[in-house]
Amino acid sequence: MKNFRLFVLFTLSAFLLAVSCHEKVDPVETPKPIPANIILPSLIEIEQGKGGELQFRANPELEKSDFLVFKSVGGSEFRSSIVTLDPKTGLTFSLDPAMTAGYYTVYVLRGDQKYFVGKTEIVILSGINIDPDDGVTVFGIVSCEGKGVPGVVVSDGALVTVTDQNGMYQLKSEKKWSYVFMSVPSGYEPKCDGVLPEFHATLRQSANVRERKDFELKAVPNDKFTLFVLGDMHLANRTEDIKQFRQVCDDLNRSIDATSGPKYVLTLGDMTWDLYWYDNNFCFPEYIAEVNYNFKNIPFYHTMGNHDNDMNSTGDYNKAFRYTRDVAPTFYSYNIGKIHFIVLDDIDYNNVGTGSAARGDYVRDITAEQMDWLRKDLAYVDKSTPVYVSSHAPVFMPSGATGWRNNLTGANATGEANTDDLLNVLKDYKVHFLSGHTHNVFNYLKSDKWIEHNVGAVCASWWWSGHLTPGVHLSQDGAPGGYGVFSFDGKSMTHYYKASGWGKNYQFRAYDMAEVKKVITMASGGNREKFKAHVEDIQSYDDRDILINVWDYDPDWKISVTENGTELSLTPVLGRDPAHEAALTAKRFKSADNPSFVTSQWNHFFKVRTSSIRSSVVIKVTDRNGNVYTETMQRPKPFDLSDYTAK
Repeated sequence: MKNFRLFVLFTLSAFLLAVSCHEKVDPVETPKPIPANIILPSLIEIEQGKGGELQFRANPELEKSDFLVFKSVGGSEFRSSIVTLDPKTGLTFSLDPAMTAGYYTVYVLRGDQKYFVGKTEIVILSGINIDPDDGVTVFGIVSCEGKGVPGVVVSDGALVTVTDQNGMYQLKSEKKWSYVFMSVPSGYEPKCDGVLPEFHATLRQSANVRERKDFELKAVPNDKFTLFVLGDMHLANRTEDIKQFRQVCDDLNRSIDATSGPKYVLTLGDMTWDLYWYDNNFCFPEYIAEVNYNFKNIPFYHTMGNHDNDMNSTGDYNKAFRYTRDVAPTFYSYNIGKIHFIVLDDIDYNNVGTGSAARGDYVRDITAEQMDWLRKDLAYVDKSTPVYVSSHAPVFMPSGATGWRNNLTGANATGEANTDDLLNVLKDYKVHFLSGHTHNVFNYLKSDKWIEHNVGAVCASWWWSGHLTPGVHLSQDGAPGGYGVFSFDGKSMTHYYKASGWGKNYQFRAYDMAEVKKVITMASGGNREKFKAHVEDIQSYDDRDILINVWDYDPDWKISVTENGTELSLTPVLGRDPAHEAALTAKRFKSADNPSFVTSQWNHFFKVRTSSIRSSVVIKVTDRNGNVYTETMQRPKPFDLSDYTAK
């Protein structure tokens, strides 16, 4: 192991490494370099928890009052002061022992001005000396408080191994994926760089060059924990999305603060929006900076979405490069408490070329490489362990008001997996699938061992409804923008959908259709021809009908509607949500013949017909956990968007 006091010198041009889609310059940073020719090492190895000093050469224009600032990919900043300043021997800077491993942009800080110097990699070594076997190309130690942790599963995306009794792993890796990751073991958490858990490390050397990558854990009793699940965010710096996102974050932080025990976040893809990486200069570094601005001390595990692919690259592997470089591997696993989590990428861009026109040319499947890795990963998972699989696109999809169909249907090469192939590999486990992509909410209980939760979207309708109708933040199915809250106790789990800006008890919405029909008319949508289908759908209801939207519904929920003490018949329908029609669709049609993001038909709607348009009813909804939500609807109930504005 190299001593953490370094004297190795490299020219600056030899190691400049891109760590963002577009370099985001802070207001106090200047585009010109400081008038000092600093020669920075390309690699800095420091011993875990010790920090130390770094020496390199520079011309004498630096001042003793200057600082060196290391800014990580995850947004963390570490300030280092000058220890010695000698024009003959160079400079010595202190290094913060809290620094985490990874790639850093380096600045000189003089007063309130930052001057760009270059980029370097910080490697944190455990301090445990190890001697890898012949032929090993990737190796390291997984440690906790200076001691190796045995039995930790480690993979390079192709090979899977486990640490020995000393916490050492070894891989004869071909480094195809350019990273190595550990499957975080139960009872531990990795260190974090901002919100990014450091369970993976980038490999930069060629396949025949050995690289050591150590991982550090901290012991955390986490059999009881809460997972906050965030569907599509689509942050792009448009339609007031950042302002609206921060309102959602405020709500989420209140939920986090109100929850005891360990807490984690899982995203379900489309954190960004590939088109606006370039148009609005908003990519993964900007996303990470925004999330770090809003959240502290909670790890974010990420799932990749279709809009997190780079359409300026060719093929599935290359399109994912920026994501894997800046965020996380596209597939990996981790453990929290008694639960094994698996992250998969079911958006397959194999053989798809460049350009925006090809954005929708992906197929939905699990690639052969992922399936090969998945089998190896599961070999280390006891059959009694509940497994939670996250992917962007759902594994199943609604079909009509009550039917269902397989959604992974794109496999077109040997070894790739569609829905049934994936279920076959997972057949020995009880599995919950967590997905996004639809911007709607559904729960599908295929059986007592195959359950899917399509969690909905943080951005709802791509932030459009709140942009057009402030405070009315709705998805295309009428579900409020929000997030899933999954509470685990050992192997048991309960969950609910939390509407942003509303109380926990906001779980359904009921409409007096006689009043809705007065508002949703052709004139409300600018008399556009393609708005006609939406109007006809609304106008098809009888004036006596009540439409109920129970967005987080599954068969374990119960819904009853009584009129004068008599329970009415309930009919599942494929419905469109009137509030979304009025808040977004009608307004968009007023300015476009064929707008996007309009109201969709979905399957968590129920219709009841009363004896008259003046009949008042009591609606009682009981969720899967036995919680009861009620509304006494006095009719006529006016249809007014102000009633659906978040509080």
